[in-house]
Amino acid sequence: MNPSVKKKRVIHQYREGQFTCKTDEVVEEFPLTVMVNGEEFVTLVCSPDHLKELVIGFLASEGVIRFENEIKRFTIDESMGFAYVDLVHSSGFHSSDFTKRVIGSCCGKGRHFYFLQDVKTAKTAIDRISISAETCMHLMKCLQEESQLFQHTGGVHNAGLCDTEKLFITRTDIGRHNALDKIYGHCLLHRIPLRDKILVFSGRISSEVLLKAAKLGVSIVISKSAPTELALQMAEELNMTTVGFVRGKSFNIYTHPQRITE
Repeated sequence: MNPSVKKKRVIHQYREGQFTCKTDEVVEEFPLTVMVNGEEFVTLVCSPDHLKELVIGFLASEGVIRFENEIKRFTIDESMGFAYVDLVHSSGFHSSDFTKRVIGSCCGKGRHFYFLQDVKTAKTAIDRISISAETCMHLMKCLQEESQLFQHTGGVHNAGLCDTEKLFITRTDIGRHNALDKIYGHCLLHRIPLRDKILVFSGRISSEVLLKAAKLGVSIVISKSAPTELALQMAEELNMTTVGFVRGKSFNIYTHPQRITE
């Protein structure tokens, strides 16, 4: 784990009528400005690990690139908080084609939806894969057990990519959308196919998260939290199965339940 992801801080804790002084761990918050072909494109507020995956995954989810080999040059200056990306076909990128915005870590205020690029890059799920109810709960348990940073700090979102049997990629970040972009970037860098995969997630299934999952191409999204109505409308349209409130031995299936079996 990157040691810069968390820091130790002396705090005063109140418990059972008494104050005590102790050392606690808190997560880092890191602004990373992405420059594309010399133009400022976006500032991502993120956890400072797997930054190359984050940037590549973000650019892919925004429709700037489709494959990692469309990038001619990639450098990161962590000391200054900048990532520099030069595209192979530089004439094909115009920042005016995209909405320039700051991607914040705060839930519900980070993004807007249904930009033109979202329509272009979201994929309708076509997989016929299915998993059992037991597997659904097992995958969530594995994600929670993998999330050491959350166990230490309680300050991050966790996301995992699975097949129908096991969890094999996990990423954490203060921004739930960043965790998904890191997974996307990892898959692009390592040429991992996504069409037959499942996304397991710790946070709420918002419309933003649902769109991210659709851009990855997964057909099943499993969360320990709740969905929003807009996310479910999108899932219905995109033929995606959404499972929420996976806790203990129970969960809810909201859309396209045929992929979850007894």
